[in-house]
Order: sequence, then C-alpha cells, then structure tokens
Amino acid sequence: MISEKFENLIVKFLCGAITQKELEELEQWMAEEENQRIFQEYVRVNYALILGANDPDSSVIRAKLLEKIHGNQKPHSKRYTFALFLKYAALVILTLGLCYFLERELTNPSNTTAIVPEREAITLELETGEVVVIPENGSTRITTSNGTIIGRQQGQQLTYDQKSPGNQLQYNTLHVPFGRRFNLTLSDGTKVFLNAGSSLRYPREFLPGRSREVSLEGEAYFDVTHHQMPFEVLSTPVKVRVYGTQFNVSNYQEDPDTEVVLLKGSVGLSASQNNEENQMVVLKPGYKGAFNKSEHLIHTQRVDTTLFTSWIRGDMVFRNTSFENILKKLERQYNVTIVNNNTSLAKEHFNAIIATKDESIEQVLSYFKTLHDIQYSIVENKIVIN
Repeated sequence: MISEKFENLIVKFLCGAITQKELEELEQWMAEEENQRIFQEYVRVNYALILGANDPDSSVIRAKLLEKIHGNQKPHSKRYTFALFLKYAALVILTLGLCYFLERELTNPSNTTAIVPEREAITLELETGEVVVIPENGSTRITTSNGTIIGRQQGQQLTYDQKSPGNQLQYNTLHVPFGRRFNLTLSDGTKVFLNAGSSLRYPREFLPGRSREVSLEGEAYFDVTHHQMPFEVLSTPVKVRVYGTQFNVSNYQEDPDTEVVLLKGSVGLSASQNNEENQMVVLKPGYKGAFNKSEHLIHTQRVDTTLFTSWIRGDMVFRNTSFENILKKLERQYNVTIVNNNTSLAKEHFNAIIATKDESIEQVLSYFKTLHDIQYSIVENKIVIN
C-alpha cells in the first residue's frame, strides 16, 4: 500500500512540478522492488513517455529518475488540461502534449466522430417581458424598448450602473444555457458568475433601505459588495443571507441537494419558507452547507473550496465522484445528451480534472475510451455509452 506522501510525489513528478528535494526522496523510496512496481503502474496508466512508457521497465524508469536528479534539472511549470480518471487517493494530472499516444488517438479519423453541441444564445428578459439576445463576445448597450440604457455588455460581462432608483423594483432575468457561462455586475457592484444552465432574476437597481434580493436557478458564484443592507439569494428551497462575502450556490433541479460553499465572510443558510433566525445555519469560511431536498435537513462539513469554484476558471474538478454524476455535469458544460447503458459503471467513483475551456467533448470521450476501455457510439448527436 502506497502512502499518501509518496503518491503525491509521483503525481508531482508526472506533472513536472516536483522539487529537487522531493525527487531525491522519491529516488530513495524506489530503492525497494515493490515500490518500483507501484511506480511502474502509475507510469503505465499515465502513458508518460518521458519516463519510458514505450518500454515500461522499472530499470528504465529508475534511470530516468536518477538522470533527473543527478542532472540537477529544474522542474518547469506546465499547464494542466486533463486529469486521468483513477481510483487513487491523489489527483493524477496528465499534461496535454506529453503523450504522443493520446495525441495519435485523438487525431486518428477512425477513432473520432463529429459531435456538434448546440450553441444556444444567452438572453436577458426585461421587466416588460421583452427578451434581448446577448451577442457572443460582443460589445453593446442593453436598452429598453424606449431607448433607456440599463446595462453594458463587454465580452462575457454584463454591467449595471447604479443611477437614481425610483420607488419600485424592476427585475431582469439573465438566462445562461447549457454549454455557456457568463458574468454579471449588479448595480451595487456585486459580481456574479453564472455557470451553464443557470438563470438569475435581479433588480435593475436596488432600492435604499431595502434588502438586496436575487433569485437563482442553477449555479452561481457571488462576490457580494459590503453594504448595511443584507444581500439575499433565494434558490428554492433555500435562502442565503449575507452582508459582504464570497460564496458559491449550486441548485440544479435534478440534484438531490442544494449546496452553498463559503470562501470568505459569513452566510446564513435556511429553508426559504423559514424566516426565523434560530432556524438559520451559519457557515464559516471553508465550509459547505447542503440542504437535502427529500429530508429537508441542512448538513455542514469542511471542504476544499477549490473543488466547487474551479468551474469559474473553466475547469471541472471531481474528487471521489460517481460516474453518473460526472456525466450529468458533462451534459451541462458541453450541452450534449449522454445516455449511459453501462449501469455497473454508473456508481463507480473517480477523481478527475477536465479543462472544459480547452477540451472538446470528443477529447474527453477519447480519454475515457483509451484509459478505461469505455465504449461509446454517437447517434444523431447523442452520445450512447455501451
């Protein structure tokens, strides 16, 4: 059984992120034959050519490792694009371009079939019911039918300016379809990052002396501007109350839990139908509050917050996640339909990182096929796993 320490050292070595001192520790650990066998298995699974994957003999691997140590080569930083789906405790990351084998698999026409995800438009629904299409990567002013400017779009960002609010709230609803992400700055300066398949209903301008209230379906990351009036996120069946903080809310209709993960500040989490303060659960930074929709109970636990916010940077990070849950998130991010007929695989758990901003769904599927012999076919743009 490999210890977590040396498992992490192997991961760092495969990623090109290991230090000189760590290399020396790894070399000493590999003096034992059993440890060489474990290391060889990691290399085999990762197809790491720089460690002799074409000839995965332990002596070749060991020689390469010693060469790195005695050559005093400085490790260099590489950009990670996809993590192998492995049942190890550590998160093993594959650097794109490291393995010609995978490149050959991805570029071989016989192994690829075109999948063209639908590209739906981001839309803004105004108070009047008028729907405005947000042009992709455009730069435009968002106006009402009478020409009043209510916001400005610059690329993937829509910004509202605080003007002189009237005495009545006027709501807009931003709809972000599957396969897309979009950012929003509210009139009070609060920044909102909306994930794929999400909608946010919010006032064009907040009224003085009244709480700042928005409604969310799907997933969003909030960086709330501090203000004396509270900021509330209604995401049925949950209400989140804050004053100035950073947190992530995930509430897709098909998910069993509504999850709130706090990065900074403090938030109160309660069932949306409950208004009594003593029934509100207060989260501390680094904690997740999960409201189970069937049990109507809130559970809290300390978590690695980066796992829940990596989507903002265009990555999907999974730790001990079921295959069926991974597929569900892939459907949202790529706006594709995936049918899994492999029921025994559905409950299997994996670790992974997928760089959705760089990886196409074809590449992701090719990794599945290459590393786990998962067979799939494409029928009218629908992915069927056999």
